[in-house]
Amino acid sequence: MPSRMNAPFIRPFPVQNRWCVHSYYTISPYAPDGSGRLLLAGADLDRDTGEVLVLSKDGEVMERFGEDKLTTGFYHTGRWQTWSPDARFVYYQSGSMRQPRIVRRELATGEERSMEGDMEGAPPFGEPILSGLLGMLYAAGYGDGMFKPEEAPVPFLQRERHGLFRCSLEDGSSKLVLSTAEILASHPHKLKLMQSDQEMKARWGDGLTLMAYCARWSPDGERVLFFFGNHCVDRRRGEPRLTYIFTADRELKEIHLALDLSYGVPGLHWSWQPDGEMLVGYGPDPDDGSRLCLAEVRYDGTRYRKISSHNSGGHPSVSPANANLLVTDDYGIPGEISFIDKSSGEILRQLHLPRTLGDVERRGRNRYRVCLHPTFSRDGSKLLVNTLDGKDAVACEIDVEQALGM
Repeated sequence: MPSRMNAPFIRPFPVQNRWCVHSYYTISPYAPDGSGRLLLAGADLDRDTGEVLVLSKDGEVMERFGEDKLTTGFYHTGRWQTWSPDARFVYYQSGSMRQPRIVRRELATGEERSMEGDMEGAPPFGEPILSGLLGMLYAAGYGDGMFKPEEAPVPFLQRERHGLFRCSLEDGSSKLVLSTAEILASHPHKLKLMQSDQEMKARWGDGLTLMAYCARWSPDGERVLFFFGNHCVDRRRGEPRLTYIFTADRELKEIHLALDLSYGVPGLHWSWQPDGEMLVGYGPDPDDGSRLCLAEVRYDGTRYRKISSHNSGGHPSVSPANANLLVTDDYGIPGEISFIDKSSGEILRQLHLPRTLGDVERRGRNRYRVCLHPTFSRDGSKLLVNTLDGKDAVACEIDVEQALGM
């Protein structure tokens, strides 16, 4: 299908000699002070380095910092660059998968603080940052499907040493606040998991590649969701795919199992809706549990319902300005952005945008593909997406009202 890159409601933000992406679909790249500034990450492919970029509302590069060697994850989520709630600071990820660091930069002075730790974006309130270890995901096979336990920052079976960490740049403190071992010990399906663990040990001499990951905050910062399981598996190991989505209060005391997407149950990409109560993502179709559908569920696991038959498994978000407007993407060539009426499930409009270099999807996280990762501006009027229509990836802004002909 033809690209829509030249549509009047799509505005590209190219940066010369930089391969650019925004952080993730759950993190707004728009400055919270209303200035229109954007946060991107840009790779210099010739030098194999990446940096954080602050763009003006007109797309001009205002600041660039944090140059470091590229990691595999950069091609998916950049440096996880995130605004502080007052736009005074930018948080970003540095270091390597095995030795990650968190950096906080004060934009007015250029002063930086850094510490050992990992991050998948900063919370809406800034600090402390709650995160698992991304290196565990990639060692398990995230991105390329290959199990590489030697690359894990902590051995998988030392479950008391990894899980969710809370990090503060203010005092440089880092604490493991909910370990993988603790989650397993109190898991509602502990007996079944332990049986699978024993089967893996008998077959391979090790156990399930369990971990906690993907901490995602509600917009008001009062609740957090996190994933528990293995997220992806090396199929040669015969390991069951395990995905449990838990939610918790800010202090991780009131914990609920919101979704069980394990042992053959389909589902992925769950995040918060703007109301901070409901989650949205892809899960099993209530009419046929083997099929995927776009769905929602309350944070405590109740009120699960099908929204739409759309089954791409992409990255869905609900508009902060219109509770009935949802946008999601897919993995086709070209990629597709779908605007969906949440109340009826009707597809309002679909746009096709380039997301691969060439006509073949190259496996893994690399410079030859992007996820579109549609994310709304804070007022819901714009949508920022990643595109790849040439050698360098370019972030593009979509005017929502114009796209929908409103």
